[in-house]
Amino acid sequence: MTVNVQRNGSIWTVQINRPEARNAVNPATATLLFEAFLEFDADPNAVVAIFTGDQTAFCAGFDLKEAAEGMTPAWMTKHQIPEDWSDPVVQPLPGPMGPSRLQLSKPVIAAIEGPAVAGGMELALWSDIRIASTSAYFGIYCRRWGVPLIDGGTVRLPAVVGQGRATDLVLTGRQVEAEEAYHIGLANRLCEPGKAYETALDYAENILRFPQGCMLSDHRSARPTPEQLAKALRREWCSADLILNEGAAGASRFSSGKGRGGNFGDI
Repeated sequence: MTVNVQRNGSIWTVQINRPEARNAVNPATATLLFEAFLEFDADPNAVVAIFTGDQTAFCAGFDLKEAAEGMTPAWMTKHQIPEDWSDPVVQPLPGPMGPSRLQLSKPVIAAIEGPAVAGGMELALWSDIRIASTSAYFGIYCRRWGVPLIDGGTVRLPAVVGQGRATDLVLTGRQVEAEEAYHIGLANRLCEPGKAYETALDYAENILRFPQGCMLSDHRSARPTPEQLAKALRREWCSADLILNEGAAGASRFSSGKGRGGNFGDI
């Protein structure tokens, strides 16, 4: 399985398990992530989820090798947003990366080692809290390939770091190391390399101590309404057609060996 789910009392762990691809998400993985988080939210015994990868990578984005093999048009068509979609809570809808269009009733903590880039950065932003080791880094690496942010990145990034910083990251696609991520609010906590999951578990256990009804009510009120989120995600999705021209060519260049490891010079 490319997604592992561990249930430890009221704490769930959802782990992307594609180490050979730096935990890049392919269609099967996206589907499993969507289903896992829906199940978590529906389980009355589940309180908080930890979303993670492994010790080397959180998620390197969508698997461009698979995109280069011609699956992109069908995958994008499958994830069109219906015209009447207006409520991510009542009408749960999968995104290309999986859970990115969900608005859950319970908190999700991202435990990040290594890269959380491109679509992986969007999944980190989808999470409520980001705990990053000092080995972690972020960046809109898909900027190199003409692939737009279509999993909530343009919606959530300005809300997390502010409009000016978000604009810088959107325009440049540059790498953001852990220390800078913490400074600008992209990471909520920093820890030693290899300790992201352990730190996230401590965080999760701490919030279990509180009366949950009050905490979750405040958590809900502090976020956009479902209608606001749906409207913003629909607006972002207007860029999706770019994947079929600029993005398809970029995926082919990546598949041929260009721009690996975040290299913006050879694209």
